[in-house]
Amino acid sequence: MKPTTLRNLDLNLLHVFSVLMEEQSVSRAAERLYIGQPGLSGALRRLREALGDELFVRVGRGLQPTPRALALAPEIARALATIERAVQAPEAFDPAGWEGEFRIGMCDNFEAGFFGQLAARVRELAPAARVLAVASSKRDAVQLLESGAHDMSLAVHEEPPSWHIREPLFEQRLVCLYDPSQLSLPSPLGIEDYAKAQHVVVSSEGSEEANFDQVLAAAGIRRNIVAGVSRHASVASLLRALPAIATVPEVTAMCVAPLYGLAVSEAPLALPTEPISMLYRRTDQMDGRFIWFRSMVLEVISAHRK
Repeated sequence: MKPTTLRNLDLNLLHVFSVLMEEQSVSRAAERLYIGQPGLSGALRRLREALGDELFVRVGRGLQPTPRALALAPEIARALATIERAVQAPEAFDPAGWEGEFRIGMCDNFEAGFFGQLAARVRELAPAARVLAVASSKRDAVQLLESGAHDMSLAVHEEPPSWHIREPLFEQRLVCLYDPSQLSLPSPLGIEDYAKAQHVVVSSEGSEEANFDQVLAAAGIRRNIVAGVSRHASVASLLRALPAIATVPEVTAMCVAPLYGLAVSEAPLALPTEPISMLYRRTDQMDGRFIWFRSMVLEVISAHRK
């Protein structure tokens, strides 16, 4: 007899076995399986061939399981239950009763711009949940996602590996930010005033050059950079101390300008935008928890940008 393997055993036959074990009657089992008695007899024959045992013997009008069938029955029942749970559609996620943690990777300007509203919205609908912001950027977003440091991230993401999903959110614009008590400038800011002004930059790497400096160079402008900070949260205090302009993401400007009495102006020439996206694991795509959490992120960002 050939050893039984999954390659020579039709898994549908295990369901037939389970029903026969419960009913111990060909006619009742056939009725439950929606097949004719000849079809069921054929399935039983294939089961016997595959497992090398009679499995069920006729006693009067019913069937009696053999010792081999009795030994197999609980294992097959557990296996079928496991498969059924695996293939069933996931249960709807109920945030109101969920106790757990959501972790989202963000750079500091997105923390300032979105995280407060996101945490409040999550706590409103999922009062037993906790939401944490994890310092993240486009350089380490994939690594942090794969290590489990966060469940998703908001950033400018490169094309990710095939086992992750990048979902576009919005185009991040750059605007000009300055302290009107330090600089007396017209609004909107003119290109000559922009070119003559001192500038400060935000760069986690300490670099003076930004992606848009090539655009400025094409317009004949080279910024006079006098200082730089590593985080967007620090740019407001720097502008309060120096008569300078910071060219920063709109999210940053909208957060710090009201708090520090800073002025916001459109850039005097068209600067490139950056595509902000949401990055998450493909395995989480259909998980009810993360579907709900992503919907909260989208809701908060949409409300912020109205």
